[in-house]
Amino acid sequence: MTRIYLQDAKATREFGINLAKTLKPGTVILLQGDLGAGKTTLVQAIGEGLGISDPIVSPTFTLINEYTDGILPFYHLDLYRLEPQDVANLYLENYWEGIDTTLGIVAIEWPERMPYLPPSYLKLILNYEKDNSRYVEIISSDYLDT
Repeated sequence: MTRIYLQDAKATREFGINLAKTLKPGTVILLQGDLGAGKTTLVQAIGEGLGISDPIVSPTFTLINEYTDGILPFYHLDLYRLEPQDVANLYLENYWEGIDTTLGIVAIEWPERMPYLPPSYLKLILNYEKDNSRYVEIISSDYLDT
């Protein structure tokens, strides 16, 4: 696990843009954190780093937003309003397996609502500090003992 301190929204944005430059097709990013922790800000920055020109908004009610005009397709999912049994019916694996979609980057907010995880993922856990700064903990499934 790696921890990176993000002093403000600008630092979060810079982190996301730089992260996007390292991502490969099929990467799944699981974003955890309390409401207001910066998950959507981070997703917007990743989209910017991927060259997405459309405004990236949280798909809280639409569940999934697809952006295809960047370097790679970018799929942004928000599972906040769902229960695990509802998530199972979305067949999210189609996104990270490239079934009926072009393989791209998948960013999932509220992944704790998923009844199953992809075989490989990058988990970003956003947290607050007492001074209102934030930090992100980075966990890669490739380094987890299974």
